[in-house]
Amino acid sequence: MKQFHIILFLMCFSLGFTQDIPNSFTLQEAIDYALENNRQAKNANRDIEAAKQQKWETTATGLPQLNAGINYQNFLKQQVSIVPNAAFDGRQSTIDTVEEFFGLTANGSPEPLEGFTELIFGTKQNVSASATLNQLIFDGSYIVGLQSAKVFLEISKNAKDKTDLEVRKGVINAYGNVLLSEESVLIFEKNIAVLQKNLDETTKIYENGLEEEESVEQLQITLSNLQSSLNNAKRLRGIAYQMFNITLGIDYDAGVTLTENLEDLTEKNISLEALNLENDVTTTIDYKIAENDKKSKELLLKLEKSKALPSLSAYLDGGYLGFSNEFTFFDREQRWAGFSSFGFNLNLPIFSSGGRSAATQRARINLEKSKDDLTETEQRLKLEIQTAKSNYKFATEDYYNKKQNLSLAERIEQKNQTKFFEGIASSFELRQAQTQLYTAQQELLQTMLNVINSKAELETITNNISNF
Repeated sequence: MKQFHIILFLMCFSLGFTQDIPNSFTLQEAIDYALENNRQAKNANRDIEAAKQQKWETTATGLPQLNAGINYQNFLKQQVSIVPNAAFDGRQSTIDTVEEFFGLTANGSPEPLEGFTELIFGTKQNVSASATLNQLIFDGSYIVGLQSAKVFLEISKNAKDKTDLEVRKGVINAYGNVLLSEESVLIFEKNIAVLQKNLDETTKIYENGLEEEESVEQLQITLSNLQSSLNNAKRLRGIAYQMFNITLGIDYDAGVTLTENLEDLTEKNISLEALNLENDVTTTIDYKIAENDKKSKELLLKLEKSKALPSLSAYLDGGYLGFSNEFTFFDREQRWAGFSSFGFNLNLPIFSSGGRSAATQRARINLEKSKDDLTETEQRLKLEIQTAKSNYKFATEDYYNKKQNLSLAERIEQKNQTKFFEGIASSFELRQAQTQLYTAQQELLQTMLNVINSKAELETITNNISNF
């Protein structure tokens, strides 16, 4: 009974997690979900958190630093010092010392050193416990480091915005590919049903001797090609769903349903306002990233210059020392001697054999390169925006053109069907009209997807996002 309760709890626990993943998505719902759960988007959020921690890490280096330590020493053999006998007013003192220091006679006894006395200073064991408080007072590189940490945080935020834009575009592309594959399967199935009916009627007419065998064979060839295309479309549909799931950040084989259709989504993405946007590249993410790169190079130049400035810090330390020939440091009678000190450390860079100057010049060269890169990025973005607008305008125009072509292809195919069964048109003419219809259908689907993707590309470049 206890095991049953455990299993029931685990099932409810896992069910609670699976309910967090929706079973169906509109495009906007898919985008919102991916921005929270896509693995790249989550890592971009983590990069921002890491940048915040790094900013505080840099800030903390200029704040008070307190360190403590304990040192214990036990001399297995204490060091001996030699003192002239004259220091003791002619009195002799015999002390056992380290035999290796004096050497050994042939019989193994120490060879005395005349005129000196052997002494051991200190106890065999000692313990010291100390604490040191350090405070940075001035350091030019620290000031630059604070500025760099702030810029690094801005870079991480811009990278997050860039990632979100790419994730959004990826979701739109994946969503559109799924809808395209679904529409392709439906169209192939519809065409196969119509063609199968034509083939059955033509076969009966042929069996009655009123039609040539070639007409039946032509229809069979067309039907076989359609069936092969249908099988391929189904496989591509499965791959499109898996790609969509990965883009959202869920299991690639999860079962989901898309609630929008391709034609409605295409109409939503047709907007003249997108073509009237000003080409203000300074609002784009790529420009901001290039501008941040220039700022970082400016700070690196400041850093190299700051290395020629003096640095000043202060310290305060104190502690206790304990001495004993035996390990008595935990006894109450153990005596401890305290010590403390206060001071300043001033570092004055004087001469580096031209090393600092070379580093400064190298940083200045990198700054000039970043300025040119910023100008290049600005020009490239203007071109990309114009190209994206042109592609979007063409996709929109092409969509209406292909829509009209499909309507014409449907009428032509219908007329040829009527002519074929009335004996006016040949099977070749019917097959040609059918092929033209099938091509027009696929071209229209592709132009729908082009409208959606080109709009997403334009919005990604300009950083001008619209909701669906």
